[in-house]
Amino acid sequence: MMRMLRDATLALLVSAAPVAAQAREALTATATIRGDQPGPVYDRHIFTQFAEHLGTGIYGGLWVGKNSKIPNTRGFRNDVVQALKDIDVPAVRWPGGCFADEYHWREGIGPKRPVKVNTHWGGVTEPNAVGTHEFMDLMDQLGSEIYISGNVGDGTPTEMAEWVEYMTAPAGTLAEERARNGHKAPYKVPYFGIGNELWGCGGNMRAEYAADETRRYATFVKVPAGEKITKIASGANGDDYNWTEVMMREAGSKLGGLSLHYYTVPNGFDSKSPAVDFDEALWAETMARTWKMEELVTKHSAIMDKYDPKKRVFLAVDEWGTWFREDAGTHPGFLRQQNTLRDALVAGINLNIFAKHADRVRMSAIAQMVDVLQAMILTDGAKMVKTPTYYVFQMYKPYMDATVLPVELKSPWYGKDQWVVPAVSASAVRDKAGAVHVGLTNADPNRAATVTVSLSGVAGSTVTGKVLTATAMNALNSFDKPGTVVPVAFTGAQLSGGTLTVTLPAKSVVMLDLK
Repeated sequence: MMRMLRDATLALLVSAAPVAAQAREALTATATIRGDQPGPVYDRHIFTQFAEHLGTGIYGGLWVGKNSKIPNTRGFRNDVVQALKDIDVPAVRWPGGCFADEYHWREGIGPKRPVKVNTHWGGVTEPNAVGTHEFMDLMDQLGSEIYISGNVGDGTPTEMAEWVEYMTAPAGTLAEERARNGHKAPYKVPYFGIGNELWGCGGNMRAEYAADETRRYATFVKVPAGEKITKIASGANGDDYNWTEVMMREAGSKLGGLSLHYYTVPNGFDSKSPAVDFDEALWAETMARTWKMEELVTKHSAIMDKYDPKKRVFLAVDEWGTWFREDAGTHPGFLRQQNTLRDALVAGINLNIFAKHADRVRMSAIAQMVDVLQAMILTDGAKMVKTPTYYVFQMYKPYMDATVLPVELKSPWYGKDQWVVPAVSASAVRDKAGAVHVGLTNADPNRAATVTVSLSGVAGSTVTGKVLTATAMNALNSFDKPGTVVPVAFTGAQLSGGTLTVTLPAKSVVMLDLK
């Protein structure tokens, strides 16, 4: 997990003068969807999830044990697993995060497992009850692919190599040990992270040293003939473009992916801001810091293009999302925060940004899946609730492996105090059945926005959709009222000839289907 944020000037901070003039006008935007110029595939792995041994993200939120009164399958709670299956989670990154930088895989296999202290997250005990076999079982239950984050921090190349062999080998001593521990057949491990945040909790390394270590460790990550494992290097913290430059120059030929970590943190990490009790200025700051992702992906991609013009190495934004002050009464090391309509807008804007860069961004992982930071799901004992962010991911499911259609958008501005951003964001895809899906957000919490869209090379006679919004900026789904912020049918779109007209409610995420 990222502990620091570089407070660079946001590219989208501009004078508030145009906003003052705009306040007297209705919001109007124009766009063109270029169905005649199809782009890259919107890789389903952009919807990858992240599960770290942090707070109740594993223990309590996912794992309750086989003897729990909470209904479970081999220890994993049925309600959470079903909710995650319903959004077709393509892959899960595990066991961290910073936890991975001190994780020793042998402590999580076999009948006798040591109880250790989780030094990164709260100083609580780690029972190692969820280890390799349990995680693989969870992936089987979800129907998801495996993304393992290896330990470069205080581990060795030998330890990493043996873990990969233990998981993937069809024969040999380690395969026999795996069989004795309950799984004779080899596991498939399509993604393997060569360390986590080597610039921070993964070793506080310089870029040059990290690149050398990445080359070294990656050398020994091997799988049997006929199998494939994509090696993903620990990439930059936010706008550390030198890190990407050095890593691509020195280690790019050894990699399949390079990560990027960036969090939306109003007020910065030193003070952070409340997850629920915020005003419009904090809403606007959150939107502006979210839009920083556009600049980051653009500039990191340009550096990668220098060394990899064929885009063989993908950019994996495998930690992103909001980071607010922990909920009152919760452990400060557990990073438990509420999730509101504001988080839903953050999710929608990011997913639209990734569409624009889908040629390079082929994986991302929001932080995190359950009970931690911008979670899909929150639990409390036997209770569970789906967050507004969960419903955005549900709305965007049609994007998985669909073809991106370029969107040329002219948006009005929204701003409060010094924070100014485009009011509207948009993206579009065509699925394999030929239907076109259009994702739109309106970040203005006060005014609707009318978007007039010209359809070029897009056929369709009907438009339907869903909208996610609420009366209040900080509306949330509680255990008592889980249906406060949920998608409902959207009737604010009309299709006439080659023009689509959409009226986006204030503070909303909309998904349209054109058939």
